[in-house]
Amino acid sequence: MTFEQFIKDYSGKGLIKPQKTNIRTIENLISRSFKELRIAEANIKIDEGTAFTVAYTAMLHAGRSLMFLKGFRPSDGYQHKTVVDFASKILGKKYEVLVQRFDKMRRKRNLFTYEVSITISELEVKNALKSASQFVKTIKDLIEKENPQYKFKF
Repeated sequence: MTFEQFIKDYSGKGLIKPQKTNIRTIENLISRSFKELRIAEANIKIDEGTAFTVAYTAMLHAGRSLMFLKGFRPSDGYQHKTVVDFASKILGKKYEVLVQRFDKMRRKRNLFTYEVSITISELEVKNALKSASQFVKTIKDLIEKENPQYKFKF
């Protein structure tokens, strides 16, 4: 499916809407993503579940910044899944494994949030943080590559 077909399909399903590109919003989301990576790292020894959730949130915010860059935002419904799908479409095969990790973290975070009995190990958090860091940096680099005026200073 081409990007244009993806947009038409997801727009038709009410999963995405056009959004005027705003550098401040993009910068705030990417900046927040990097801060969340530091927060997740700091919380590994305190609470693995919280650290995992914050690492996932860093990815979600980076993914949303990518959507805003391309002129879209997720709509009501499956917003987190929509961000994952959009990132997959933009990043393509080269980052397929990384996006799959993002989706796996999305599902795990959802279980952790709504199922009290779910546990997350320290190793799982460290692996999640590694994936989140790579994902956030990839999005930041893509934004800067496509728009050289977006040289972030955080």
